[in-house]
Amino acid sequence: MKFSEFYKILEKNGWKRSEGKKHAIYTHPDFDYFIPVDRHPSKEIPIGTLNKMMKDAGLK
Repeated sequence: MKFSEFYKILEKNGWKRSEGKKHAIYTHPDFDYFIPVDRHPSKEIPIGTLNKMMKDAGLK
């Protein structure tokens, strides 16, 4: 999965994007933490990284 596809999944599930210096930062009103996501829309996400971010977002 590419980063751009993951951005869309997060946003469809209520996560809001804000900009950090090196990463896009996603926050959700129901969670008290954030998910930093690299800003490389056309690159593939390594499978371990994707699984961790999906778990953190409550999508897995």
